[in-house]
Formats: sequence, structure tokens, C-alpha cells
Amino acid sequence: MFGLLNVTRAVLPVMRAPGSGRVLNIGSIAAFFNAPGPGLYGATKFAVEGISEAMRGELEPLGILTTIVEPGAFRTGFFGDRSFRFAQQVIGDYAATVGAARAAVPNRDGTQPGDPVEAARVIVDLAEHPAPPTRLQLGSDAVTRAEAKLEHLTKELTQWRAVSLSTDYK
Repeated sequence: MFGLLNVTRAVLPVMRAPGSGRVLNIGSIAAFFNAPGPGLYGATKFAVEGISEAMRGELEPLGILTTIVEPGAFRTGFFGDRSFRFAQQVIGDYAATVGAARAAVPNRDGTQPGDPVEAARVIVDLAEHPAPPTRLQLGSDAVTRAEAKLEHLTKELTQWRAVSLSTDYK
């Protein structure tokens, strides 16, 4: 998160001068639809999403467009031995949630649906697109997870709408 902010701060003056530029921040679908196990990873990507959303609103009037790229699982070695570090202490109470996610990690490497070469091509094309989206999900799993989250949010918002609205001054 801090690297993203530092690099963005460094390049913004160069983009502001001509009144144009692109900021493409790599988030994750885990920020939009987090799951038991990689909660801290999703939380850091949620921070990327939050700052990127604010940047879009602040920078667009200056001609600088911001997009959050939300990849799903890609065959990059992310689920390999070099990326994941697990705590040595295992708490049995979490066996069905965090424990299950932890056990699944070694089996996922090499089975991810996303092709990193295709993702790179899309990201390069996105940098030149005249009207890029605020968010772009990459990979079938990312799209499926985003759709499921939107469906859940819509259902919950509808179910609790009256309660939410009841808190306004009358």
C-alpha cells in the first residue's frame, strides 16, 4: 500500500503538467469478495481499492484516469512455496474455515484458471483505452465472485432497507 502511494505521489506532478495520464492499480477480487483464510491479504487489497476509488474522483477532473484491476487466480506461482508463509501455531477452532483454506493452497498452484500472458495483454490495452472502467475484473473466477457479491449486496440491501432508512431525522 505504501509503495503504491509513494510511486503515485512521485508520478502525479508529471501527469498533472500536461493534464493527462493513467493510474492502473493492481488490486484483487479478494478485496471485493474476501474469504476465510487470506483475510489480511484481502484487507490490504481493500485499502488499494479505497485509495484508488478516491484517486479516480480526485484525478479525473485533471485528465488523469484511474482504474483498479481486480485479478482472480492466475498461474503465476502465487500459490507456490515462495508466496505463502503460514503461522506455525494452528488454532483448532478455525479448522473448518482458515484451516480448510490453508490446506487447499498447495493444491491450487498450477490449476488457476487465469492466463497471465492474456492478463498482461488486457492491462496494456487498458492503459490506452479512451474510457477505462473504475474497476476491471480479470479472469472467470473474478467475474463470478464479483457477480455473487453484487447479488448478495443487493439482496441484503433490499432486506434491510427500511431499517437503514429509519435512522434519518424525521
